[in-house]
Amino acid sequence: MKKIAYLINQYPMASQTFIRREIAAIEATGVAVERYAVRGWDTPLVDQDDIAEAARTRRILDVGTLQLLSAFVAGAFTRTRGFVRALAATWRLGRLSDRGVMIHLIYLVEACVLCNWTTRDHIDHLHVHFGTNSAAVAMLCRLLGGPPYSFTVHGPEEFDRPVSLALTEKIRHAAFVVCICSYGRSQLWRWAEFHDWGKVHIVHCGLDRNFLGTPPTPPSTRPRLINIGRLSEQKGQLVLVEAAARLKEQGRDFEIVLVGDGPLRKEIETRIDQLGLASNIKLAGWLSGPQVRRELLDSRGLVLPSFAEGLPVVIMESLALGRPVISTYVAGIPELVQSGQTGWLVPAGDVEQTAAAMEECLDAPIEHLERMGRAGAERVARDHDVSIEARKLLDLINGTTKDG
Repeated sequence: MKKIAYLINQYPMASQTFIRREIAAIEATGVAVERYAVRGWDTPLVDQDDIAEAARTRRILDVGTLQLLSAFVAGAFTRTRGFVRALAATWRLGRLSDRGVMIHLIYLVEACVLCNWTTRDHIDHLHVHFGTNSAAVAMLCRLLGGPPYSFTVHGPEEFDRPVSLALTEKIRHAAFVVCICSYGRSQLWRWAEFHDWGKVHIVHCGLDRNFLGTPPTPPSTRPRLINIGRLSEQKGQLVLVEAAARLKEQGRDFEIVLVGDGPLRKEIETRIDQLGLASNIKLAGWLSGPQVRRELLDSRGLVLPSFAEGLPVVIMESLALGRPVISTYVAGIPELVQSGQTGWLVPAGDVEQTAAAMEECLDAPIEHLERMGRAGAERVARDHDVSIEARKLLDLINGTTKDG
């Protein structure tokens, strides 16, 4: 049985429950998983499961400057051939990247530490989430002589900067690559060399029994909607605020809860005040898993007016709890949300249609919302059971060899 390690740039984070669930599902099969991260999250964790996961995770940058440099020098002398290959790759990736060669030299230093850890821990396979810097570190570790690696691409960042992130080369050196939806696979096929297309597989993000085993409950009779996600431009919360203003102008009574935090919080707060929506929109900040669950159950539906995505896990969570979803025709979202069946889809950035969909959700009879919720829950149970998806990932890992 292979011993597996996970590598993530920052772990755990409030928005990464899907990774924690995946690791737990793999461990439930009896496979040991080591957790590595490049660095910790700079925001205090509020979920007890995340706090426990942080205690299980080793962070490369925590070793300190002296050990980082020591690993780099030792790698140059004890892994000479691999070090030369990794140094050449560092130069290529750095020249392509908008971050430059010096940053990629730092990735090589981190890879030297990681290579020591994977050797000491007898790791047979390294799996990475996100095709960004952590995938670069894993690739350099492999070239140094470390274990075969794979990585999961979520989007949208990987799709926005495929050349700068050297996706083609990362795929070339990987044992395999995972996408979380069909849309994601199509985007990777754009940048993978044709003979590497067979390496690209779909493994969905999944939910555990805490969601899939939930008995159905009727949506709230209150005019209450919820938005969950990082407060940033691409998540479209400012469109949501503008749409809420349209409902306010019509004299509608409603409440919207924004769960999450991020760089756009100040601008969102300012716009809420300018539009006189302080009594209608509540910014709740990051909440624990149980708190998010309660907020979803106490709503009529989820609103996610994103401009760019992969396939948001929060949509799966909402549907699994029987709450329909208002979202956009973006990336993998239409693979899970069907207008009129499990929710509403609107063009990204369209304030008027977003407001109209919100109004429909607020006015819909509870029986109609329940039918949508049941259809969504059935679809999620079929395609997003984490125990099934984790076994798909394990099958891919067990199909690799030490020579990758």
